[in-house]
Amino acid sequence: MNDAVKSARRKRTPRSERGQRAQSPTAPYIKRVLPFYDILDEEQIVKIEDQADWLIQEVGIAFKDDPVALDIWRKAGASVDDDDRVRLPKGMARELCKTIPSEFTQVALNPARSVRIGGNNQVFASVYGPPFVRCLDKGRRYGSIEDFEKLLKLVYMLPNIHHSGFVVCEPTDVPVSTRHLDMLYLHMTASDKPHLGAIVEKERAEDSVAMARILHGSEVFDNNCTIMGNTNTNSPLLVDRVVSEAIQVYNGSGQGIMVSPFILQGAMGPVSTAACIAQALAEAMICGAFSQLVRPGSPFILGNFCPL
Repeated sequence: MNDAVKSARRKRTPRSERGQRAQSPTAPYIKRVLPFYDILDEEQIVKIEDQADWLIQEVGIAFKDDPVALDIWRKAGASVDDDDRVRLPKGMARELCKTIPSEFTQVALNPARSVRIGGNNQVFASVYGPPFVRCLDKGRRYGSIEDFEKLLKLVYMLPNIHHSGFVVCEPTDVPVSTRHLDMLYLHMTASDKPHLGAIVEKERAEDSVAMARILHGSEVFDNNCTIMGNTNTNSPLLVDRVVSEAIQVYNGSGQGIMVSPFILQGAMGPVSTAACIAQALAEAMICGAFSQLVRPGSPFILGNFCPL
C-alpha cells in the first residue's frame, strides 16, 4: 500500500503543476458574513459552563480500556479512580484547552482546495457512514467499493462540498480489516480535496497518518494538518479507547481530531436542553484538554450532537 500511495503521488504531482487537465471548480470554503446571534445572555452561558466544570470536577469522566491515557492524566495532576474515572480540578480542562488553535488550515493535495477551519470560516463536507446506497437501476442496497468510488468522484465534482469526509458510503464488499486502506487510497487518488482518516482501531488510525505522510511528504506533513480523525464520546460521561487512542495517534503526529458527544436527550443525557449541552461541553472539553496534553497546539474541533 505504501508503494501504491507513493506511485499515486508521483502521478499526481505533474498534473497539479501543469494544471492542464479539466478539474472541478474550486471553492475551498466559505467566509461567513451573517452576524452571530446571542441566544443566551452572559449569565446563562456562565451557568452552563459552570455545570460542565462541576461535572468534570465532581462526577468525572471515565477513560475506559486505555491505561496509557490514564497515565497521561495522572502525570498531569488529575485524580484517577479505580473505575478509570478522571476528575480534574476546577478550571484545569479550560486552562489546557487554551493552546488549541482558534483557526487552522487542513492542507489538501491540491493547495487550491485547502480549507480554513475555525473563525468565520464554514467548511461543508460529505455525509459520513451510510451503509446503504440507492440508484435508479439497482434500487436500495448495501454499498460496495464501486459505489464508494463513484460517490467520492461526485463529491469531488461538486464545488460546494469543500471536504470529502471519509466514509461516503460503507463498502461492505471489502474485508473490514483492510477496508480503511481501500477507502483512503481512493480519497488520495480519485480526489484532491481534504479528507479524514480511520479511527475505529488504533492500527487503522496509524495507517491513515502514515499514508498521509507518504502522500504529502514529511516536510508538509510535519508542519501542517493534512488529515483528521472524527470520533464520538460514548455518552454519558465515557471516553472509550477508540477516542483516546485516536487522539494520541492524530494529535500526537500534529494532525487534527474532531470529537462530538452523541447525546440523545432523555436517553444518554438529561431531557432538558441546557443540561444536555452542559454534559456535551464537559465530554468534549475534557477530550480537548487531553489532546493538548498529548501535543500542545495540535488542532482540535469541539463538536456537539444533542437531538431531542
